[in-house]
Amino acid sequence: MAQTMTAPTSAVPQAAAKPFYFNTAAHLLRITRQKANTLSEFLEALREVPEDSIFQHSFRTLQEHHFIRQGFSNDFAQWALSSCKEPGLGEKLSAVDIREFTSISDLRQRFIGIVEGFLQGNPAAGTKVAQETFYFCASDVVVIPTSFVAHTMHEFAEGIRNVSVHSIHHHFIEARLRIKLMSNDFSQWLHEDMGLTATARALNQIDIYIGTLEDVRQQIVRIVERALTEGGD
Repeated sequence: MAQTMTAPTSAVPQAAAKPFYFNTAAHLLRITRQKANTLSEFLEALREVPEDSIFQHSFRTLQEHHFIRQGFSNDFAQWALSSCKEPGLGEKLSAVDIREFTSISDLRQRFIGIVEGFLQGNPAAGTKVAQETFYFCASDVVVIPTSFVAHTMHEFAEGIRNVSVHSIHHHFIEARLRIKLMSNDFSQWLHEDMGLTATARALNQIDIYIGTLEDVRQQIVRIVERALTEGGD
């Protein structure tokens, strides 16, 4: 008697509960009223600038400098090093991992605490004039749909390979502020709509600081392809 073949429970679903729509984002840059020529002025500005300025100089740095493999991970740290000649402060500011934050307010307080602590231990550094002025900028975000939509894991992998790095940044890095979770759009879709929890978790473990956004893209592709090859989580 013929036996009915059933797919293993770990198999990748043929289609998602909901499709994944790949978007990208354009940022319209503007200069705020705040600027700093000393670390004391910088600390005061950190307390006053709008949240989108904190976002601009931390989260967006990874997109703007995605092609750079060296240097600090945010604009604050880079200024402390290159213009203020304070490598110790630069290292502390650079050590702030934006993946730990789903609130710009909390991220601001972390930066403020680092600069306050540094100036308490090095009061003379507060009035030393920097070689270049730090201009606090902000940006208005415009979300733009792309032509890529994924109903299956194969289509998802194809989308990851072909969208711009701006789309990768939008869904993988900026997303945690939007969804207020220690996650990203890709992992949320894999977990909620494809039922691939381990694959979603593997994406969340990618270190966004080791390489460029192109490196991040390739890591995502490898994880997704592994799930396809192995038939699931």
